[in-house]
Amino acid sequence: MNPCVFLDRDGVINKDYPNYVYKVSRFEILEGVTQSLAKLKESGFLLIVITNQSGISLGIYTIEDMRSCHAYLQKKCGNLIDHFYFSPYHPSVTNSLSRKPKTLLFEKAISKYQIDVHSSWMIGDRERDLIPAKELKIKTIKVGNGESTTYADYQANDLVKATQIILQ
Repeated sequence: MNPCVFLDRDGVINKDYPNYVYKVSRFEILEGVTQSLAKLKESGFLLIVITNQSGISLGIYTIEDMRSCHAYLQKKCGNLIDHFYFSPYHPSVTNSLSRKPKTLLFEKAISKYQIDVHSSWMIGDRERDLIPAKELKIKTIKVGNGESTTYADYQANDLVKATQIILQ
């Protein structure tokens, strides 16, 4: 069984914008992210991104736009991410089981990569990122200074601090 750090994308890895992040030119990797990913990888964690990308079903951008951003991230961090799972759906289009706060994408990753949930973590900047992890008994860290939290086991300002919590 493998330990894993699940990561939300927007607001954890890259700067989040109100009108979606789907162009490489606007995909701003947050300070310390590449170093934090390297530390987690060196410590034996799988790194899996689970992200809601509802702009796809709304017709704002394409899957190819999103994949270009993911390829850019992989290039910048030395291909440290093991897998990107995404839900392209918006609640106004469909009530998909793949969209966080549902657990489907986590369950797919757990099965495919033989993940030990008890030694794994989820880092997100919103409650909806943490809810499925808590349901699956994965430890949670909420990053950022936004909304209050009910589902976080820990809180940190950013991925750098979250990595310190995980590795302590």
